[in-house]
Amino acid sequence: MLKDHAKIMKAIAASGEIIGRKKLQKMIYIAKKLDFPFHEKYQFHFFGPYSEELTLRVEELCNMGFLNEIKEKKGGYFQYRYSLTESGEEFLQLNEVEMPLLPTCLVDMNEQSARFLELVSTVLYFDNLEKEEIKEKVFTLKSKQKYTNEEIEQAFQYIEGLKAKSTVQ
Repeated sequence: MLKDHAKIMKAIAASGEIIGRKKLQKMIYIAKKLDFPFHEKYQFHFFGPYSEELTLRVEELCNMGFLNEIKEKKGGYFQYRYSLTESGEEFLQLNEVEMPLLPTCLVDMNEQSARFLELVSTVLYFDNLEKEEIKEKVFTLKSKQKYTNEEIEQAFQYIEGLKAKSTVQ
């Protein structure tokens, strides 16, 4: 059970701090699609791929005292910040998780906006389709986000860059 929890902790530790629940969801999903061993099940939701399992694991990690969750009021909504606690760091040292290429990918993803990661994760969610079909899905399902062709092209290029970082050469 705690192996999957430890992988999430490793992801957050590698990122330093992740700001936003949506961003955390997308980062883990993208890492999973890059063949890192995350096992949470995802389905398509309002903001792209979403995992209830991940939400529950993060909640459990907070309850166990391994994760800090700081809730901040931002205008008309709340934003959450996630980082490892000292107990979480100690737990990770005792239960080392081997994913050597993960930190490079996560640090890069953490520098992106949640909006862009939403696009990237949506593109990956439909990666079994042809490129033009993926674009149509994005324009249809994410019409409120008003993504441009250029942004979608950037997402495809970004995915290729992450794939290169996530595989041993």
